[in-house]
Amino acid sequence: MLRLLFASQEPAYGDCMFSLAFLRSNARLIGFGFALCFMASAGQTYFISSFGGEIRTAFGLSHGDFGTVYAVGTLGSAATLVWLGRIVDTMSVARTVILTLVVLALVSVFMGFTWGAASLAVAVYGLRLMGQGMAMHIGVTAMARFFVAERGRALSIASLGGAVGAALSPLYIVALLTVVGWREAWWITAALVLLSLPLSLLLIRGENLGARAKEIASSQAEQGGAQYKVGDVIRDPGMWLRMPVLLAPSFISTGFVFHQVHVAQAKGWSIDLMAGSFTAYAVASVVGLMISGPLVDRFSAKQLMPIYLVPLALCCLALFYGGDPVWAPVYMALMGAGTGLSAVVRGALWAELYGIAHVGAIRSFSTALMVFSSGMAPAVMGIALDFGFLIEGIALTCAIYCVFATFVGRLAKPPRPLEA
Repeated sequence: MLRLLFASQEPAYGDCMFSLAFLRSNARLIGFGFALCFMASAGQTYFISSFGGEIRTAFGLSHGDFGTVYAVGTLGSAATLVWLGRIVDTMSVARTVILTLVVLALVSVFMGFTWGAASLAVAVYGLRLMGQGMAMHIGVTAMARFFVAERGRALSIASLGGAVGAALSPLYIVALLTVVGWREAWWITAALVLLSLPLSLLLIRGENLGARAKEIASSQAEQGGAQYKVGDVIRDPGMWLRMPVLLAPSFISTGFVFHQVHVAQAKGWSIDLMAGSFTAYAVASVVGLMISGPLVDRFSAKQLMPIYLVPLALCCLALFYGGDPVWAPVYMALMGAGTGLSAVVRGALWAELYGIAHVGAIRSFSTALMVFSSGMAPAVMGIALDFGFLIEGIALTCAIYCVFATFVGRLAKPPRPLEA
């Protein structure tokens, strides 16, 4: 690990910092990725779970009930994303953005009209599919496809949209709920999603993205880089050996964030302290993003896999051990650092391993597995809590899993060359 961090090889872009020339020349495209990752917040667990108390009270749901409803909607979105996510390889970027944000706004309106567990599951399905699923998928895939040597840096800055969303969401929701009900808050969110659509389209106006992608794919082919299809990826043993590592952040962080109210109660931490600790989460996430981007460009996502789960494992140990209120921001900061690292590494990995020609379809398949993992987390942890398991025991189990998954991931080998 130390050799990886302190190796002296030359980075892809001249140094490990963010070049002003790079930022100026790619500001609009990276800004587009940032905007899509930010708007994905409406379908993220940290956003939806902030309404958890109001929703459970309105429909008389327990922690396990709400977690199960959330899992049903999320698992349905994962199954749909496997095929829907492929449209980013065939449909223009502008059309995919219009489709995604319009439907996300409509589902947000529907969320405000839900009347029971069944309709809530449908709303969660739509929010997760178009928010965490498609909006994030479009933004991250664009960075992976349209950048090569600077892919890590582009992913870092674009993924900041998600970090900013995580930081602002609690403040936004608390402010709304002081003046309107939770249903009206979702309607206001729908309006904001629609307002973001013209800005997103303006950022890519005049960009010949199709020609840029073809030029990069052609250059990779000339250098001997194969362009794998989804079927090739599914048959690659290395992909399945890496999956336990790649899915850990979505399961663990989603589970703990979804049950943040119970975590606070079990630890004796106030809700205000937990809300404030999201600032530590956001700051650490930004730090993780800014560090991991240049590291990916210098060493590659594949070489960063051995340290991928270190911050998350430490987060679980902090939750297991810490009882004093000072541990709340420490626990959230470690989770944020792990989230930042995983966002960049996971975003770059598929393009590195399998080329960019079919990266949308490949990433939609892997993202579906990630969404499936995140969908299972609230239900699994919620049922465990309903059966009397302590949050400390769940945290320790997750830390042990991180160690096990890392060893499994190290067994993965590069994909076999494609047959001519």
